[in-house]
Amino acid sequence: MFSMELILAAFGGGILGALIGALPAFIFTGFVGLIGVAVIASGGPATILGDVVFGTLLGPHIAFAGGVAAAAYAANKKNLLASGGDILTPLKKTNDAGVILVGGIFGILGYVINSLYASIALPTDTVALTVFTSGVLARFIFGQTGLFGKYSAQGEVAAATELPKRSFVPDAKSLTFVALYSLGLGLVVSYLVDLTQINVLGFCISAALLIFAQMGFDMPATHHITLVAGYAAIATGNIFIGAAFAVISGILCEIVARTFNSYCDTHIDPPATTIFILSFIIFIFM
Repeated sequence: MFSMELILAAFGGGILGALIGALPAFIFTGFVGLIGVAVIASGGPATILGDVVFGTLLGPHIAFAGGVAAAAYAANKKNLLASGGDILTPLKKTNDAGVILVGGIFGILGYVINSLYASIALPTDTVALTVFTSGVLARFIFGQTGLFGKYSAQGEVAAATELPKRSFVPDAKSLTFVALYSLGLGLVVSYLVDLTQINVLGFCISAALLIFAQMGFDMPATHHITLVAGYAAIATGNIFIGAAFAVISGILCEIVARTFNSYCDTHIDPPATTIFILSFIIFIFM
């Protein structure tokens, strides 16, 4: 089931993700994915998408997950990074072989875990599920705040006798904003995916757009919205169902982010978590 060549390649992919940083690696996933989409749209093979974009070089379960784990290790075990949740910083700055070695090890883990999930035909996006699994493993191995974070009012409510209530759901204004842009993205991506029958088209565009977040602009992640919309549109042939799932995805991701990535010291990816949950529902029922 496992190939030594692929295991070694996954080790290299994980090192790449650690060296250049988790988010930069994921951004390249988007750009190279757009090349793969263009090849498919021109009648060519899916090799670039299957073996490069979602394979050992740039697969999020390998390169991105390796970068996430390496950042957690660099910050929490070596004190070489300000935050274990920092997925933007290239870890070349640490000049530490152990940091990128962790990236390589988690690259192998990503390949093995995803292969196991795929071998038992789990009805979900196994790459997204692997990214979530890898993030949880990294938190328990390198983090100190537990799965749901260690809630403290220190620095927020000084000398308070009681902690303010932790919020897992955004306020109505934020929810309305997220729901509206999710709807818009869901409608346009569902239409284009139904037209081209390439369900990762929106995902690749969204991943590439995160280059603006890397530059420091307030750019939201949207790949969970566009990929789930694509899955639903392909499954049903109905762009309105695709748009509905896009809205659900946008809102769910906000809740997941507050649940797993608040008051914590490592990164568990909210978009990947959202994708595997909603793709499970789509694959099972649609």
